[in-house]
Amino acid sequence: MLDIKIEKTSKPKELPDKDNPLVFGKIFTDHMFVMDYEMGKGWYDPRIIPYEPISLEPSAMVFHYGQEMFEGLKAYKAVDGRILLFRPDMNAKRSNRSAKRLCMPEIPEEDYIQAIKELVEVDKAWIPTKEGTSLYIRPFMIATSPFLGVRQSHTYKFIIILSPVGAYYPEGLNPVKIWVEDDYVRAVKGGIGEAKTGGNYVASLLAQMKAHEEGFSQVLWLDGVHRKYIEEVGAMNIFFVIDGVVVTPQLNGSILPGVTRDSVIRLCKDWGYKVEERKISIDEVYKAHKDGLLDEVFGTGTAAVISPVGHLRWENHLMQVGDGGIGSLSQKLYDNITGIQLGKLKDVNNWTVEV
Repeated sequence: MLDIKIEKTSKPKELPDKDNPLVFGKIFTDHMFVMDYEMGKGWYDPRIIPYEPISLEPSAMVFHYGQEMFEGLKAYKAVDGRILLFRPDMNAKRSNRSAKRLCMPEIPEEDYIQAIKELVEVDKAWIPTKEGTSLYIRPFMIATSPFLGVRQSHTYKFIIILSPVGAYYPEGLNPVKIWVEDDYVRAVKGGIGEAKTGGNYVASLLAQMKAHEEGFSQVLWLDGVHRKYIEEVGAMNIFFVIDGVVVTPQLNGSILPGVTRDSVIRLCKDWGYKVEERKISIDEVYKAHKDGLLDEVFGTGTAAVISPVGHLRWENHLMQVGDGGIGSLSQKLYDNITGIQLGKLKDVNNWTVEV
């Protein structure tokens, strides 16, 4: 168990106006968690301190060789007043998988979750309660050794910051338009696509800018070898309901293993849906659309939870999914997952953890 020192701010910020909508990722709470690592010494000095800038040397290895990783989860104010986290053990496990792939030190899962809990407890006044809002939790790790040379860093910082947020997409739960990228690629098998690291996201920016210019919210990536098999959306995993069957790309080393993705698969199986985790090509999706069998498309992720897709653009084809509205399964999944997160529905899978 970590012995976390707590230094509270002497200048607390003003809480967001409850009457104004929260924009995702722009407001940050009063405090942050910090813990340091040194090779041969391990993790040390866990502390909660006032939110402040980070001081690093210009030669810190994170700036030059990209050794960094991050996670994302949320805290919710339940209807009975409890503060709940949703499956934080999955984030701790995924964080360690990312760290291992990036040659960074792992953090014991119990320490990871303890740090999140204690920071959320300190800044619990920042948890919004308006429908569709939550407290976003961003743990991240950076390489800090001052050295110019390609090797793993010998020192690191692990930091957690908090941000009260509203909907990730301006559309909220309304269907989004997705651009199928057929020029650039995001990741390939054997690379770092399954790690949650900034390199995967900066690789997506140019295509995302192109999509935005054309009026689309996000990019759907195809595989980097054949340029035909669907992988994931920039900030979400992706699901297709084809003739009643729920299909999602199988994890292959270049797709992020999403926490919400896993939750959706388990819920759909519990409800009696046939679920297939397999290769699915964009040609198959287009054919299903032409044959009138593409019932629903939706993305899944911590930030948006469930994001229905109303239109897909591939090459010169603009595919409207169903009637362009929210599908029944998308709505049911959103209602059930958020219901569990907010303590409105019974948590039969023991997914929530009380702070």
